[in-house]
Amino acid sequence: MGEEIDVAMKGVRKQVMEKILANGKRMDGREMGSFREIKIQKGAISTAEGSAMAQIGETKVLAAVKFDVMTPFPDRPTEGVFITNAEHLPLASPLFEPGPPREDSIEMARTVDRAIRSAEIIDLNSFFIEEDKVLGLFVDLYVLNHAGNYTDASTLAATAALMDTKMPKIENAGIVRGEYNGKLPLKDLPVSVTFGQIGKNWLIDPILDEEKVLDTRITIATTENHVCAIQKAEGWLTKEELLDHIDIAFKNGSELRKILRS
Repeated sequence: MGEEIDVAMKGVRKQVMEKILANGKRMDGREMGSFREIKIQKGAISTAEGSAMAQIGETKVLAAVKFDVMTPFPDRPTEGVFITNAEHLPLASPLFEPGPPREDSIEMARTVDRAIRSAEIIDLNSFFIEEDKVLGLFVDLYVLNHAGNYTDASTLAATAALMDTKMPKIENAGIVRGEYNGKLPLKDLPVSVTFGQIGKNWLIDPILDEEKVLDTRITIATTENHVCAIQKAEGWLTKEELLDHIDIAFKNGSELRKILRS
């Protein structure tokens, strides 16, 4: 009975949303292709090697970077390790619950990880210390407030945190905590743009009320020169729609990178 009520309510919400979108505007007054206000604060945590807070509208994500000495993967003995973790804190939304990572937090971590890894912005070979010892770089993401589209906020937070990251000083094959050796070199700045479809309408940066009734959701991450990740969560789209979304992702990506650099 409860599931039937939820389905019925979703149908009602979707009808209301479609009527609003039919007038070319959204619930918060934005155009279809507009982001909410974006704010980025680098160096949000003094105890991390790098950190940043990214805010899109009321959605807030914190990213923290830490290094550790690790054993490399057997098939990549001279390459450092890069790992992204994500946590949906229960205080961020009634939708989040305590316990082991849920499917949506795993999806978020993988999307951000793929964007950074596929962009090849970090030279992991420079993390080699000696045989069987390399640096491991960990990016931990925490959704602090969920008001929709935490994926794009997470990509912004992670990239901003990497821009803020200091390379640890290495002595005797170990990390000297609190001492650093310059900034982490980055070759580019990956960002993502999330698209949602409601009926015949496509929009970017969906708020939570829009997310609840989406027919299709797809996230496209780009650097200045190429697409580095695509994650489709549900629904379907045509080849022409995908190509249009890629063009829009590049256009918005340029603006997002300006904000990161400012």
